[in-house]
Amino acid sequence: MDVRLLAVLPLIAIPYVLARAEYALVDLFLLVCLASLWNLPAGYAGLTSFGQQAYLGTGAYALYLFAAAGIDPAFGVVLAALTAAIVALPVSLVVLRLNAGYFAVATWVVAEVLRLFVTLSPRVGGNTGVSLPGTGRYPLVLWQAITYWWSLGLMTACVGGVYLLMRSRFGLRARAVAADPVAAAATGVAVGRVRRIAYLLSALGTGAVGAVLFCHHLYAAPASVFGPQYSVAMLFMVLIGGLGTIEGPILGALLYFGLQQLLAGYGPWYLVVLGTVAMLVTLFAPRGLCGGPAARRASLFPISSRYGPSRVRRNARPRGSSP
Repeated sequence: MDVRLLAVLPLIAIPYVLARAEYALVDLFLLVCLASLWNLPAGYAGLTSFGQQAYLGTGAYALYLFAAAGIDPAFGVVLAALTAAIVALPVSLVVLRLNAGYFAVATWVVAEVLRLFVTLSPRVGGNTGVSLPGTGRYPLVLWQAITYWWSLGLMTACVGGVYLLMRSRFGLRARAVAADPVAAAATGVAVGRVRRIAYLLSALGTGAVGAVLFCHHLYAAPASVFGPQYSVAMLFMVLIGGLGTIEGPILGALLYFGLQQLLAGYGPWYLVVLGTVAMLVTLFAPRGLCGGPAARRASLFPISSRYGPSRVRRNARPRGSSP
């Protein structure tokens, strides 16, 4: 579907569609964002995080503080995203010293520490959660449209930004780091710098998603926005779709969203079906649905550069040879 058509949906949708389809599309757009942002450090820099919800919650509560200070929440999303990146900077100085499983556990610990900090802070509602202030100045339909536009723009920025980033020299260095950090360092790649940039960009985007998610639900609590279910969802979407691809997180988000909508009324069976799908894909497509060689060759977002044999001039002669 054309992005331009999605952008004008709030202007042409009848109230029923606005209440149903648009609300569901916001959830889908944010899922695509989360999957793409988790894939950035994990698929392209070798950083598997179990605590990315730390910046989701940071973005949500930062938006609350800015809105409570009188800043329009519609514009506070940018400030909330920047706050998440600022929080991630000192965290990165610690967690990026660790590798593999130690890094993954450390990121989860950071998320839990932030959750406990918010839970024990009465200024932000403590364990009871908070409602988003400042939205009363907007009619409900207009606020829903603003949230929809934010989610659509954020999804476009996340997918397009990751694609352009991976097509750049930084993307080449990042893929080298993900493949073999030791070999990448031996060729002159600044492994630590590459990983820190990927980590901070992911935190920036995840903070924006947390702020938009708060705008969407108008309520946030530590147990929800700092919950590990978001990291589990990110892991599922990326591994099902294909780690280290652009299409993989999108396809994984679509599959995850479809299962959510289809099985919402079946209680625990929803988790059973998710686990079954994960096992089947792991057995029959261990690289994900978009991670196999054939899928990569037919990629809609190719990020690998291919070079053919160099062209040699017909009349070229070896240097120093006689005419």
